[in-house]
Amino acid sequence: MLNFEHIKKEEIGRFAPFFSEQRTHLSDYSLGYQFMWHKHLAPAFAVAEDCLILQEHYAGKVWFRYPLSRTGDIGAERRAVAEIERYCRDNEVRLHFTNVRADAVPWLTLRYADVAVTNIRRWRDYLYEAESFRAFAGGRYAGQRNHVNKFKKMYPDWAFEAYTPAQEAELVAFLGEYEASQRAKGSRIADEEMNEVYELVPMIASFGLRCGLLRAGGKIVACAVGERCGDMLVVHVEKALRGYDGAYPMIAQQFALAFAGDVAYLNRMDDAGDMGLRKSKLQYLPCDVVGKHNVTPRRSIDLVSALPEFGTERLTLRPVRDEDAAVYARLAGDAARNSRWGYDWRTDVPEGFVPTDEWFLSFARDLFRKKMEMPLGIYRGDILIGETVLHRFGYTAEAEIGVRLLPEYEGSGYAAEALAAYMEYAFCKLELERVEAKHYLDNVRSGRSLQLAGMKKTGEDATFVYYEKTAKM
Repeated sequence: MLNFEHIKKEEIGRFAPFFSEQRTHLSDYSLGYQFMWHKHLAPAFAVAEDCLILQEHYAGKVWFRYPLSRTGDIGAERRAVAEIERYCRDNEVRLHFTNVRADAVPWLTLRYADVAVTNIRRWRDYLYEAESFRAFAGGRYAGQRNHVNKFKKMYPDWAFEAYTPAQEAELVAFLGEYEASQRAKGSRIADEEMNEVYELVPMIASFGLRCGLLRAGGKIVACAVGERCGDMLVVHVEKALRGYDGAYPMIAQQFALAFAGDVAYLNRMDDAGDMGLRKSKLQYLPCDVVGKHNVTPRRSIDLVSALPEFGTERLTLRPVRDEDAAVYARLAGDAARNSRWGYDWRTDVPEGFVPTDEWFLSFARDLFRKKMEMPLGIYRGDILIGETVLHRFGYTAEAEIGVRLLPEYEGSGYAAEALAAYMEYAFCKLELERVEAKHYLDNVRSGRSLQLAGMKKTGEDATFVYYEKTAKM
């Protein structure tokens, strides 16, 4: 089972073994990105199958970045996906993948019966051939080449040098001078990015980042900070003072000449929806604008707008009626029966809470509205005698089933009859492939009901006996 550990931004360096050789061409899998956007992402991480799995919170949802194998093992990444699915099912967390690279999208799409895929334009990374920046050769780069030549002509004493920690104060002073133009944009994202650049400076050495300074007249007029990730150099920071014409293409080229000799590509990250920045990035002629896909699988329950009603020879399964609230409360509030049901309602309410009859029914209906379970009352004629529930819906067409009866109706085969009917509905209407169940070791009666309903025992542990039924059984 996955165990996610929250991580402080200063500890992001622990991810270096996964990021340093990654081949996704996505900037998100880099120390600088994770450090600078830590506050927004609130990341936690787990490792499974030698894959890094990042869990993030954004826009009120939990997101899982597509697993990243340390060695590029696609099979391991797919096995890690199965671990994420189990985690979400066990912890009642909705599954949302983010940062899925393009070649993994078809496999995810085929894995799930129904899936939503998005590829938001403003977050796509701009990828360039490193040699193009080193040379600015040919007519396509005439504009950049002209700007570089102009800078060299205007500032013949220019110099480019690799940053050392001893220059930290001087670099911070340069950023302070640059900051005025950045803040003038009136952009919240731009302001936050500026704040994070300041915090990144002390981490340059410990994260093994590459940093270069461009000088004119001995003064720092531009800087760039990047990080090697596999066959690309991710450029996290590129800043230049206004009034120094050609400083941006000059720092871009000098940075590539100094630090991109061992990579094939430069990743200059996204444009965050800034149209001026988008135009500039496109003018440098990317060889690819790399998509970052969001993939959200939909479970069978997600497509159900209303609870069904259907019958057997003796029973009707349907939503519990308002007028049966008191009977339902007797069933759902029975502590002794809840101990065998595997759930105690008191764990979800404040200490001292005294529920009304209507509360139990409202609680069950709310679970359906939240798409956590599908509870149906078991009726004999017009009398509510119990409940059967499909819950723990998974992402590969599976769910768990349970049943409970009022004590006076036990021993007549009603539980098995209701289970069999609900499973038939699950296979035919919900298009599930597998229904699972379990009972406590000493609850022999439940085991008989499950077997009479056509379920097969699959194993047991120190607490439960496990069963399943598939569509072919």
